[in-house]
Amino acid sequence: MGSYKDLLVYQKSFSLSMEIFIVAKQFPKEETYSLTDQIRRSSRSTNICTIEAYRKRIYPNHFISKLTDADMENSETQGWLEFALACNYVSKEIYDRLNNLSAEIGRLIQYMIDNPGKFGAK
Repeated sequence: MGSYKDLLVYQKSFSLSMEIFIVAKQFPKEETYSLTDQIRRSSRSTNICTIEAYRKRIYPNHFISKLTDADMENSETQGWLEFALACNYVSKEIYDRLNNLSAEIGRLIQYMIDNPGKFGAK
């Protein structure tokens, strides 16, 4: 097994969190401690939880538990994206691109949950 950086889910969730960081710079100042902070936090947590899961991969139950945390954070990111669209902070095009990437990340996380042995879980 290589590094967690070799995982497609790590690469895609890192890209999503960085795109969200850039997009959220354009959110209104009054959203700094709510929507801006929350969407950045949840997108970053998705990535960090996958790293933690990978480090716990020799313990299948811990591996799956951390992956379910990653999935939860990813779902939260999707919810915040919906608010950003509804508040007209992002265009439909940006929303669709980010939401589609988040949905892909969710599928990758689910694949890892369903196939822990392929990722080094015993």
